[in-house]
Amino acid sequence: MSTQPTSATALHEDGSPDRLAIDTIRTLSMDAVSHAKSGHIGTPMAMAPVGYTLWTKFLRYDPDTPDWANRDRFILSAGHASMLIYSLLHLAGVKEIDKDGNKTGKPAVSLQDIKDFRQLGSKTPGHPEYRHTTGVETTTGPLGQGCGNSVGMAIAERWLAAHYNREGFTVFDHDIYCLAGDGCMMEGVASEAASLAGHLKLSNLCWIYDSNHVTIEGLTDLAFNEDVGLRFEAYGWHVIHVDDANDTAAFAAALESFKATDDKPTLIVVRSVIGYGSSIQGTAKAHGEAMTHDDIRGTKKAYGWPEDSEFLVPDGVPERFQSLLGDRSKPLRAEWETMLERYRVAEPALAKELDAMLSDQLPEGWDADIPTFPADAKGMASRDAGGKVLNAIAPKLPWLVGGSADLAPSTKTLIDSSGSFQPGSYDGRNLHFGVREHGMGAIVNGMALSHLRPYSATFFVFLDYMRPPVRLAALMELAVTFVFTHDSIGVGEDGPTHQPIEQLAILRATPGLNMIRPCDANETAQAWREAIKEGNRPTALVFSRQALPTLDRGKYASAAGLAKGAYVLASAEDPDVILIGTGSEVSLVVGAYEKLTEAGVKARVVSMPSWYLFELQDDAYKDSVLTPGVEARIAVEQGGEIGWDRYIGAHGRTITMSTFGASAPASKLQDKFGFTVDNIVKVAHELIGKA
Repeated sequence: MSTQPTSATALHEDGSPDRLAIDTIRTLSMDAVSHAKSGHIGTPMAMAPVGYTLWTKFLRYDPDTPDWANRDRFILSAGHASMLIYSLLHLAGVKEIDKDGNKTGKPAVSLQDIKDFRQLGSKTPGHPEYRHTTGVETTTGPLGQGCGNSVGMAIAERWLAAHYNREGFTVFDHDIYCLAGDGCMMEGVASEAASLAGHLKLSNLCWIYDSNHVTIEGLTDLAFNEDVGLRFEAYGWHVIHVDDANDTAAFAAALESFKATDDKPTLIVVRSVIGYGSSIQGTAKAHGEAMTHDDIRGTKKAYGWPEDSEFLVPDGVPERFQSLLGDRSKPLRAEWETMLERYRVAEPALAKELDAMLSDQLPEGWDADIPTFPADAKGMASRDAGGKVLNAIAPKLPWLVGGSADLAPSTKTLIDSSGSFQPGSYDGRNLHFGVREHGMGAIVNGMALSHLRPYSATFFVFLDYMRPPVRLAALMELAVTFVFTHDSIGVGEDGPTHQPIEQLAILRATPGLNMIRPCDANETAQAWREAIKEGNRPTALVFSRQALPTLDRGKYASAAGLAKGAYVLASAEDPDVILIGTGSEVSLVVGAYEKLTEAGVKARVVSMPSWYLFELQDDAYKDSVLTPGVEARIAVEQGGEIGWDRYIGAHGRTITMSTFGASAPASKLQDKFGFTVDNIVKVAHELIGKA
């Protein structure tokens, strides 16, 4: 590493400390990508003036307390530009918080971490990862997801302010900044989120659009030539244009305009030349294309930088960066904490609630009113039972907030005791996402990142429209509840377009996601209990549209067995056959069990609502449910067969779906595809005979 210069004039004739810091960000990015031999360099270099200006002049963020609840958020939706945020975190001197929430005193991103960019175990992975690197507010990389997250954070801030702020006590008033690129603007998820943000008039939200007209394949003219600013004006956004990313004064004026706007979100369209700044655009590389050694030397020479230096951070640059950011933000954070102490005296009940929420703790007795449902042969749909349970929990858990993609009457996910979240009534707990499943998923993830306990809801088949945020919720270990209703061919006449088949397997294949498909109203109550009590993983609740019999729990085992993923509902001693079901098919399996028992066949019936929870159990418990040596096993589920072999073994059978469904009354479909008591009994006899 080269010797550190002693002053700004050692590198720049004008001695500008701002330009020195900006070029430090650029050269750190160059060197990190060069050493890793992979990564994206253009956006970090082009957006260095924008990032520097935002962080040092506007962002309300205390590097010593990066978890301050009322900090401004900076989201890098263009996650491939990760070296921009790593450089900013390093120069800002952000302090690390470990996985247990403790301050270690270490830098969140050290210079060594930057040298280890994209290496195994480093704190500087290829795309920013929440929980992995302190200061990274959300995991980004899939383009547009950070945009959606930022809308969720803006919604959360507005809800928190409406719920907790009181006269003389401004507990929440932070802003959310999101840096996005051309790719983000092409992705539908960003458009969905932007449309909703405009409708909701989220004036605390500012997107910074790096308009460089370059993507992986080349210039955006190949596929994208719309006027993004006009589109956002149509969404109801305040749109500002900055013609040159290097014009820090113009960008600062744009941010001032955002701060002065109180009735709509803001989009700042910043024109940049991808690469190294407009002054040397002739050396710019295409997005993602590696710089050669000569490119790097030539660029550093143009900056007045020592050409052979590597990872050079000139004297005074971190100190100035930290002074500009810290001197402005630390007093604000200290004043906020002093105000909060007065708030605890003036509003003790709200303060207690706030402390629990910010520490991700549940209120005492949050599940005290969850109902128990009496046995009922007619029963109710699990979506209906889910709505009743949701409304039993909501009064006890005030920060449970959510909604559906225009389907609340069908998904039964309205909180009866609350109004709608709308402009002028940001205290409502019912969100209306419109027909925007993808945006909805990204938005609830952003809400969870702000300590709310959010839920979303749609028909199960439309998981396909929101799969990326479900995956990211699992990757980030977010306590989001995804409600999916209309879970099978039981949808009936709506036909195969609305009848999920492969979706169960998709969710089960997602690491860290707990998918629960309850068999009746009491399992539904337990499913919601499991979803809420989990603070570090998402849960997908999969509910039926059609009525399901409510089992007699005096005759069959308690639904509390759901907590272990699978449990024995009833069994003969030393059974000859094990019948396994999930969701609506459990009642069929119970019927088959009863019929087999009457015929003198020793049978066991197992409800298996959650493979995820079952796999967490020890081998002794698993063997007590699925007894080794009993090879005659049948799994019954109105979904695809994939995965069931692990539970039925080499000699078992499934009654599952190998095709899409059909349009007909549900009872006709059950007959057609073999989901009947008689068919289960027939298959059981065949297996026992073979055994």
